[in-house]
Amino acid sequence: MTLSDPIADMLTRIRNAGKAKFNSVDIPGSKIKTDIAKVLKREGYIRNYKFIKDNKQGILRIYLKYDRNQKNVIYFLKRVSKPSRRVYSKYEDVKPVFNNTGISILSTSRGILTDKEARALKVGGEILCNVW
Repeated sequence: MTLSDPIADMLTRIRNAGKAKFNSVDIPGSKIKTDIAKVLKREGYIRNYKFIKDNKQGILRIYLKYDRNQKNVIYFLKRVSKPSRRVYSKYEDVKPVFNNTGISILSTSRGILTDKEARALKVGGEILCNVW
């Protein structure tokens, strides 16, 4: 199965697994998806992630995080830049997400970063998604 937007597929799988209260979700692996999962873990939106090697491209297993009322920690997950319409921004123009309680994930020359890290390092890039 060929996907036109693998990052959007990843975000949709995470969103759907959270609504279904799954403990984990398996996603076809890639380096950029692993880097996005690393940022989500560092910011506290998922419990953990693991890259499982197989004879194909590998599987990225993401362990979802819930609060004490069994509500998903990720309330909103939206793809911003799409293959049909790329969204680039300078570091000065990256806006805080949801009154600074959420994050934007950017693809920069320094790797995959949050909006706060990009402003601190003074690097711009492609805005991949918003999370809160």
